[in-house]
Amino acid sequence: MAKTYSDKQLQSMSVEELEKELQHHNHLYWDLNQPEISDYDYDRLVERLKEQRPDSPLLRALGPGEVGRFGAVVTHAVPMLSLDKCYSDDDLISWASKFDGEIMVTPKMDGIASSLRYDDKGRLTLAATRGSGTEGDDITMNARTIKDIPAKVKDAGVEVRGEIYMRLSTFAGFAEQFSNPRNLAAGAIKHKDPARCRDYKLSFAAYDLQGTELKTEKDKLARLVELGFPPIEHKLVDHGGLRQAYEHFATARAGLDFEIDGVVFKANRVAEQQRLGVTAHHPRWGMAYKFQGDSGTTTLSAVEWSVARSGAITPVALIEPVTLSGASVSRASLHNAGYLKKLDLLGKPVGAKLVVTRRGGVIPHVEFVAEQAKPAKGEKRAVIAFPTVCPSCGGPVRTEGDFIYCAKPQDCRDARISAVAHYCGALDILGFGDKLLANAYDQGVLRTPVDLYTLTEEKLLTLERVGPKLAKKLIKEVDDHRELDLATFLRALGIEDLGRHVAEILQDHCGKLERVRKVTAEELSGIHTIGTEIASSVVAGLKAKAELIDALLEQVKLAKPAAKPAPGEQAAGGGVLGGKSFVFTGTLLAFDRKTAQKKVVAAGGEAPDGVTKTLHYLVIGDGAEERKSGKQVKAEKYIAEGAPLKVITETDFLKMIGEK
Repeated sequence: MAKTYSDKQLQSMSVEELEKELQHHNHLYWDLNQPEISDYDYDRLVERLKEQRPDSPLLRALGPGEVGRFGAVVTHAVPMLSLDKCYSDDDLISWASKFDGEIMVTPKMDGIASSLRYDDKGRLTLAATRGSGTEGDDITMNARTIKDIPAKVKDAGVEVRGEIYMRLSTFAGFAEQFSNPRNLAAGAIKHKDPARCRDYKLSFAAYDLQGTELKTEKDKLARLVELGFPPIEHKLVDHGGLRQAYEHFATARAGLDFEIDGVVFKANRVAEQQRLGVTAHHPRWGMAYKFQGDSGTTTLSAVEWSVARSGAITPVALIEPVTLSGASVSRASLHNAGYLKKLDLLGKPVGAKLVVTRRGGVIPHVEFVAEQAKPAKGEKRAVIAFPTVCPSCGGPVRTEGDFIYCAKPQDCRDARISAVAHYCGALDILGFGDKLLANAYDQGVLRTPVDLYTLTEEKLLTLERVGPKLAKKLIKEVDDHRELDLATFLRALGIEDLGRHVAEILQDHCGKLERVRKVTAEELSGIHTIGTEIASSVVAGLKAKAELIDALLEQVKLAKPAAKPAPGEQAAGGGVLGGKSFVFTGTLLAFDRKTAQKKVVAAGGEAPDGVTKTLHYLVIGDGAEERKSGKQVKAEKYIAEGAPLKVITETDFLKMIGEK
């Protein structure tokens, strides 16, 4: 390595001469392992070319034949395992209880996990995506276009892991062409033209450093900054600070210039990580607390109390409109009276800053309080309090644990309207919306589900906005639902804990309604998946609804349930889905969800309400969705744990049943 360059020589070289020299020495070093110049002079040539022609294609091609190997399979020296996921404080606390010491907390970037390898001279020689965890794709030539990734570091032989992502401010320029920044970043980093990749201005967040003797995650993050990587916000907390750290990043989420989909927790001490070890799927020393949907921060305007069919009085947060998953949200669930206490809102003035999440892209939910209300001096605001009387009927209330109930739901307007609405929903009787039901109740036309079957045109025409055409349509809709299967009838009664699953068990176990009405709590609790509390609740509910059941039986006919196939056999008629269970999520394009469930049953399959470890298929509707639903997230968790569950598309399902 006798050859060297003086400053005068470098200054006098043209761009073409610089490129020729660099190409020559790059080939000698990487391909022939016979360098003629020192690393110092090599770097001087590179810097001079950057000054003269920063967009030179050669700068992107330096290294061991990066263009030729782009996209090739790369085997990770240490598998890049995904983190285990949780969705509740209890699960997070349970995980953290398995080790001692502080916990490092960082935002979970919604990007493309990648690995960067630096050689024994500190030069970036390889960049790869995580891929399957054991093998990824070579993206070296495109990684060099990312400003956040240093071409050279002062630590030799290290590996840096992190996320390639696109800032939201950058994505704003592409939003009309692409659906979200993560998908665009994933496409950009695999573009075959590095110049095009550079145009997308990708970023990189480094979160792990391997190949050093550093003792803690805190030390790693500090060292990454010293090596030239941008710092990432982090918090070091003890076991008592887990919730507070989660809330910090969840609150900050709306103001970040990049997307995050959760918060990452890691045991801080490397020694403790080594003691905990890893599974085939994830390290035991890390946990990702995932957000359950799009979230935003807004202000609490008031708390409204509503009455359910059971008489439960539930709080609803009235909030300043906030856009979540593309929809404007002005109301959010507070679940029950006890949840108000948990949020520390009881007795506090309205005006608190709330973090609201649209779980599964559907149900707005108050996640936590970001900041309590701070009224100005002398300002009077309403104080949040439990209702002392029923907000619907004005009658007395009773409290059971976290719940407040109307003491006489049988006489309560809202509870009775809700019971009729539930009945219509269970039977799929269409046209009876909330406003029509409320009007019908107030006019004395429709007070119980039985009244549905005694409706006449004359009665319906007394209601607001109901004309002859609509009246005829509503009556026909009811008449089309006079013959019911036993399970649907039982579910429509609105008995607490008697949902689809229990109703189908009762139908299979008892066969006839007469037998169902005689079942005991002891007998029912002996059936798999039904516990003693549910059994007692169902038996008591059936007795309480005896008068309603008798009255309905004068109006409806219970169909004889179809015989179920023996295990392993198809249903009568050659059902193609025999022995398989299906749950649907997202927007279906071919038909609505209830129709889909009926098609499953007709083809010999089962259509339970929720996702369990024993489910066979989760069907995702072909309608465009911004984010994964809660059902899909749950299914993926079970799959990661080894459940034989499959996630398929609506198109796949249609092929299975032979429809287009």
